[in-house]
Amino acid sequence: MPSHNSSRFFEPTRAAGLSRLAAFLPSAAQAYASGRNSDHGPDQRRNVSVLSPYIRHRLITEAEVLEAVLGRFSLSSAEKFVQEVYWRTYFKGHLETRPVIWQRYRTEVTQLSAAVSARGGGLAKAYRAATEGRTGIDCFDAWVEELLETGYLHNHARMWFASIWIFTLKLPWQLGADFTYRHFIDGDPASNTLSWRWVAGLHTKGKTYLARRDNIAGYTGGRFSPEGLAREAIALDEPPMGGAQPLPALSRALPSGRVGLLLTEEDLHPDSMDFGHAEIVAVAGASAVPERSPLEVAAHVAAFTEGSLADTMSRTAQRLNVPADRLASLSSVSIADFCRAHGLDTVVTPYAPVGPVADEFASIIPALAKDGITLMQLRRPFDSEAWPYGTRGFFAMKERIPDLLAQAGIGGTADDGGQGRLF
Repeated sequence: MPSHNSSRFFEPTRAAGLSRLAAFLPSAAQAYASGRNSDHGPDQRRNVSVLSPYIRHRLITEAEVLEAVLGRFSLSSAEKFVQEVYWRTYFKGHLETRPVIWQRYRTEVTQLSAAVSARGGGLAKAYRAATEGRTGIDCFDAWVEELLETGYLHNHARMWFASIWIFTLKLPWQLGADFTYRHFIDGDPASNTLSWRWVAGLHTKGKTYLARRDNIAGYTGGRFSPEGLAREAIALDEPPMGGAQPLPALSRALPSGRVGLLLTEEDLHPDSMDFGHAEIVAVAGASAVPERSPLEVAAHVAAFTEGSLADTMSRTAQRLNVPADRLASLSSVSIADFCRAHGLDTVVTPYAPVGPVADEFASIIPALAKDGITLMQLRRPFDSEAWPYGTRGFFAMKERIPDLLAQAGIGGTADDGGQGRLF
């Protein structure tokens, strides 16, 4: 069997992300729409973009990808791919306006991880069999192996995987979401958590996703024909979460004067951000990868995140001709030391949406304030304009896509053989 190591699949650089985008671009319209649901295996990914690791860390941005696609195709031609980009945006907005979902999930993972860390008990044994690929379900065990080796699964396989985990293996969805979050190179707090909840019938209440043998066989080209799958998917239940909240308010003022720039894995394209009249005199980088879970995060996830951070720090420091410091940790102590070393009292950073980095910022910001240091988060207009449409189902955002593209100044020039223009 060939090795599918993650470094061969995903080089953690912006240049690699741009190269993947360029290679995929000719297939972003009809070819993508007709072939995107098929999982041909880890060595056959030409039917999908495989851009998610780069977009998740914003080595390349959603706006860049949309601009490239809609500079070549009309919106009607590339509709399916554009919608997939906005599904990511929708999930980010949904979790951002319902942070209690993340908070409850984190609490439940902590409780459940203690149970599976114990050597005895039925849950621990079933969990180990699932996460080691020893269930006897051919497709599921193969996907576990692929995930452990590459850090990636086709989107359709992710849905099947979650459905089998929940409805056939009868394991807690929270542990499944934690397992994939710790192993996906594109692991995202919103997309990962809410996708698992959607399969379980919690995101759209009562609507579940059932993995079926014929569907799996058909869309994997007969590679798999699993036996013993659940015949029904009864929606899970939970206590009410409450309604949506407004987006967190941020300062309307842009930074000015001498500042430091803090980069995290949440947004690694500072080149496209507006820093006002600030003079960036030093760059710092820090990661919250260890905070993803009480269980161990996969080495390939840490390596991709670290490589992406190093790539961005190096390029940014070179472009600005300033020093770059890799912080020992994402902590108020490390950031304060960085500020003292460069004579700073203000640090700017791309906004951290709900997730481990934002969790760390919740304690870092007040601690720094006591030392007279301001940590200023800057949120992209792309996010501020789109996220409020993520409070309900995806349709509310889907119908706004043309307006959101116009607000972002994206598209409108493509001519793909007379099939129409974006506007």
